[in-house]
Amino acid sequence: MCTVANMLVGEKGIITDLCLEHIPLNLLEMGCLPGNELELVQLAPLKDPLYLKVDNTYLAIRKETAIHIEITKI
Repeated sequence: MCTVANMLVGEKGIITDLCLEHIPLNLLEMGCLPGNELELVQLAPLKDPLYLKVDNTYLAIRKETAIHIEITKI
């Protein structure tokens, strides 16, 4: 299982599944939904938070949230 937390900077993927009870509603509203493409743009110095581009929206999410978003790398 590959998750957003396992991605390297510059990698892209398609969201395949997510655990709704661990994902904040505002992330879903901003496009973190199955079928959407994302890219890991940058990591903070301590690897938390992660800076993502989901479609045309930039998001910063914590690693504890990122482990619940499954992807397929492209």
